[in-house]
Amino acid sequence: MMPFGLKIAIINRAFRKKLDEKASAMGLTSVQLRVLGSISRLEAAGETEIHQNDLERIEHVTHPAMTKMLQRLESKGWIQCVPSAIDRRYKKITCTEQSAGIHKMILAQDAEVFEELCRDLTDSQKENLNLLADLILQNIDAE
Repeated sequence: MMPFGLKIAIINRAFRKKLDEKASAMGLTSVQLRVLGSISRLEAAGETEIHQNDLERIEHVTHPAMTKMLQRLESKGWIQCVPSAIDRRYKKITCTEQSAGIHKMILAQDAEVFEELCRDLTDSQKENLNLLADLILQNIDAE
């Protein structure tokens, strides 16, 4: 029997590969697109200021890794980083016109890849898979 961790790793690689193919058409990696999606989603939810530490927490990445990612996204014109009006120690991160609302497109791509990888599962099985993944994520966040 294959270890659970290996199963998750294989699924992650397959999922990321398919998302990378979609993201590369936009000149991005799947990770950059995911971060961009988080910014877009937070803006759509009414967040007035998004800071780097918010994204680090959401994406579970280190400060240096997020710094590089944001620099790349800004140099490509996807985001803008300006001093915060609330606290000058932070930079406010916003989507540019070309990336505003991109979270909707990302959700559609994610659903498309999920459907492709789960094509032989019933709707009930897909729903259970999502529910179990949510429970595992709750356990991770509780650590």
